[in-house]
Amino acid sequence: MKRLIAKDLLSIQAVFLRPQEPFVWASGIKSPIYCDNRLTLSDVRVRNDVEHALAKIIETHYPECEAVMGTSTAGIAHAAIVATILNKPMGYVRASAKDHGRNNRIEGKCEPHTKVVVIEDLISTAGSCIEVVEALREAKAEVLGIASIFTYGMKKAAQRLEEHHVQNISASDYDTLLEVAAEEGYIKKDQIENLIRFRDNPNDESWMK
Repeated sequence: MKRLIAKDLLSIQAVFLRPQEPFVWASGIKSPIYCDNRLTLSDVRVRNDVEHALAKIIETHYPECEAVMGTSTAGIAHAAIVATILNKPMGYVRASAKDHGRNNRIEGKCEPHTKVVVIEDLISTAGSCIEVVEALREAKAEVLGIASIFTYGMKKAAQRLEEHHVQNISASDYDTLLEVAAEEGYIKKDQIENLIRFRDNPNDESWMK
C-alpha cells in the first residue's frame, strides 16, 4: 500500500521533490519536499486508491470505529469519502469554534463515548491533528487514533503523538516516497541519505550540501 500511494502522489505531483531548489515553509525552514494532498481529489484513480487505503487502515487498525472525523479543512473531503466507503457517520472539527450560531467546533453528531477515527491528509509536526484529537476528547469522544494519507516521519511528530497518547497510521511515508522516487527517476539514489537527514532534523540545513 505504501509504495502504491507513494507512486500515486508522485505521479500527480501531490508530493513534489525538489532538493536542488528547496521550498520555504511558513516557519522559514527550507524543505526539499512540497505536499498538496488536495490534488488527490481531482484524479479519480489516485483518489480511489487513497480513500480505499484510508478505509483499509481503519478496518485493520481501528476495527471498533463508530464514526469518522475529518480535520478542517484538508481532511473533510477525505473523511466524507472514507465514511461512505465504510458506511459510517462522519463529521469534522474546526480549527476554532464558530463565532455565531451554536458556536460549534465539532460539526456533525459526536455523542459522548463514540469511538472515532480522525482523518488527516498530512502529518508534519502533528500539531494541528493533536488539537483535533483534544477537541474530540473534550467532547468526551473516544479517539481510537488517526488515519492519514502521508507522514514526513519527523521525530517531533512522533514525540507529540506519544505525549498525547494517540496513534497515527499513514497510507504512505517519506522514506517509502524517497525509495520509490529514486526508482522512478525523480531523484538520484545518492541523494537519499541527505534527504533522510532533513527528515531527522528539518532545522539542520546540511542536507542541502
